[in-house]
Amino acid sequence: ASISGDTGVIHVVEKEEDLNWVLTDGPHPPYMILLDGNLFNRRVMLQLKGTSRVSGLAVAVAKPNPAQGFSPGLKCPNEGFGVYSKDYGPQFAHCNTTVWNPLGSGLSYEDFDFPIFLLEDANETQVIKQCYQDHNVPRDGSGPEYPLCAMQLFSHMHAVTSTVTCMRRSSLQSTFSINPEVVCDPLLDYNVWSTLQPINSSGKVEPDKKVIIVATRIDSHSFFWNIAPGAESAVSSFVTHLAAAEALHKVSDVHLLRRNVMFTFFQGETFDYIGSSRMVYDMEKDKFPLRLNNIHSFVELNQVALRNDSVLWMHTDPVSRMNQSVEAQVRNLLDILSNSSAGANVTLQEAGYSQPLPPSSFQRFLRAQHIPGVVLTDHRTAFQNRYYQSMYDTPENIRMQYPEGLSPEETLEYVTDTAKSLAEVATVVARALYQLAGGANDTSAIQADPKTVTRMLYGFLIKMNNSWFQSIIKPDLKGILGDVPQHYVAVSSPVNTTYLVQYVLANLTGAVVNLTKEECMNPDKTPSSEKELYEYAWVQGSLDPNSTSRAPYCVRSTVHLSKALSPAFELRQWGSTEYSTWTESRWKEIRARIFLVASKELEIITLVVGIAILVFSLLATYFVNAKADILFSSPRDSGAVAY
Repeated sequence: ASISGDTGVIHVVEKEEDLNWVLTDGPHPPYMILLDGNLFNRRVMLQLKGTSRVSGLAVAVAKPNPAQGFSPGLKCPNEGFGVYSKDYGPQFAHCNTTVWNPLGSGLSYEDFDFPIFLLEDANETQVIKQCYQDHNVPRDGSGPEYPLCAMQLFSHMHAVTSTVTCMRRSSLQSTFSINPEVVCDPLLDYNVWSTLQPINSSGKVEPDKKVIIVATRIDSHSFFWNIAPGAESAVSSFVTHLAAAEALHKVSDVHLLRRNVMFTFFQGETFDYIGSSRMVYDMEKDKFPLRLNNIHSFVELNQVALRNDSVLWMHTDPVSRMNQSVEAQVRNLLDILSNSSAGANVTLQEAGYSQPLPPSSFQRFLRAQHIPGVVLTDHRTAFQNRYYQSMYDTPENIRMQYPEGLSPEETLEYVTDTAKSLAEVATVVARALYQLAGGANDTSAIQADPKTVTRMLYGFLIKMNNSWFQSIIKPDLKGILGDVPQHYVAVSSPVNTTYLVQYVLANLTGAVVNLTKEECMNPDKTPSSEKELYEYAWVQGSLDPNSTSRAPYCVRSTVHLSKALSPAFELRQWGSTEYSTWTESRWKEIRARIFLVASKELEIITLVVGIAILVFSLLATYFVNAKADILFSSPRDSGAVAY
């Protein structure tokens, strides 16, 4: 948007024929379009992009979700930043074998030179429509009469052109200006990780110690800023991951297992694997407790909520499996996963040798080293998710349903079919991890809790500000509990999702310890705290019955944060093709207003009359000033005597 905002006459477009008025017939361009959400697609948007008759766009959310699906992401997500390239599995590069997101329109990656706003509130949409109907509806094919209803959108972005340009400008400002004006910021946040058995987070794991990594992404994205529900693309997998971590921690002999398990939650994966590429970089540079050689195997949970006939697909990398050693380890991994599904309502099937890995964090680890691994998904080839990276990837998309009339507290505790289904997946994963780590006992007792899963789904998808989330966070973090969850990585960190995953993981896998508030907040001063192995958090606790006071307590866990900032920005390689280089522009305000505008003729007449009045006023002022001694002289008093 321009620095002073973009203005246009409102025209409502509810069917494609309405575009003709905007693009050719309408006599009052430029137009500000109120677009029905079902028409927000690539074909329509490219028509609007190619004309100067459009000054902006307000998109009304489609309800119900578009039946044909909608994904503004790429057909080949994170293309060029995964493992497949001309040097590694060229037959799989650029989605040559499998188009993972066939509904992807790429809209999010188009450059539009006019502002585009989303209207989620039906009342706001109705106000604009009413103004349009009162003033702008064409009469018998001819243009409406003035005054016309217009809208102005303000969303001026400071950054221009590309990351290279905006980062260079920001760097120059920071170097030579006392008050630098930064125009863009790199996307950044923190990865969340913890281990089954505690390790020294500031030291290094011994080379002979092997660790199984379990991974998921915790961020999502849509065309519109700060609107990223990500029900299937992110939440279904990381909620399942959290439930599996809880189930495994409850096993009595986990401290005796030969191998450790690391639960990892990557941020910024939507934007070319920010979190995973940073962790791999840190491992290579000895800036992380683990090195790549410590990794025994890798299990990743991808989109898992939309399974057909309860089938979960196991994807592996056909290129690394050509190595006999890797092949043997991958085969063992697949067998253990398949055997772990016995008795559960989950059927695991192999995607096959001809199938490459789907877009996944595991690909960034494979770029660095051949590691045995598997990615679990609900799709064999193309995504089941018809709303990938869109505002419609909501609880409804993963079939979350609640009976009518439940209170918020009852809804929080109500176990949905979706929660039961994801708990079954978590159970299979937890059992497999136990065996991979060297567990020899019967795994039938390892069960993920559907009640925990349903609470997490409610909190991460429907209402963050709920009683459970309130009870497990620090008192000074109450402000992060907004009503509408969204999982965009952003530029200020940690974001709400990161904090909540951190504290949910600590709650599910940690232990309550008998420390005072002062001891909990200052474990360095407590001799028995083992600060190098554990993190401590003084959390709010639940509300006392019939009271507004809480019962706080101290939680000890192995949950840590590590930086999720692309190495490209530390290396100052802003044009890197090896690492993500996504930035977000800065802006001053985002707002909109509607008002009535007069005709050009009336505006010109008003201007001419105004100028005439101004000229007349100047002449009158000059005349009065020139004759002031005559006009304002006071008559001499005849009775006065002069001495």
